[in-house]
Amino acid sequence: MNNQPPLRDERTVAVENASYRVAYLVLTFGLLVIVAVRALVLHQALLDMLALVIVGGGVAIFYQGTRRILSRRWALVGVAIALLGASLGLVIVVWLVRFRPPWLH
Repeated sequence: MNNQPPLRDERTVAVENASYRVAYLVLTFGLLVIVAVRALVLHQALLDMLALVIVGGGVAIFYQGTRRILSRRWALVGVAIALLGASLGLVIVVWLVRFRPPWLH
C-alpha cells in the first residue's frame, strides 16, 4: 500500500462533481415519485417530502449564488420557470376544487 495521498487533478474533481449531480438527480426524482405515490395511491400528506425537494434545490441555488457563479440569464430563466410552475400549480388546484373529479374522493 502506498502512503502517499492520492493526486487530485481537475479531472478527478470533475468526475466527483458529476457523480454528485447524478446522485442528487436520483434522490430528487426518487422523492418526487414517493410524493406522487403517497398523494395519489395512499392519500397521505405529501408536503414534508415535497418540502425536502424544494429546500434541496433552494440550498443549491443559494450556495451557487453566494459563490457568484450564477449568471443574470440563468437567474431570469430560473425565476421564469418558478413562476410558470406556480401558475400551472394554481390552475390545477383551481380545476380540482371547482370540478371535484370522482377519483379525488
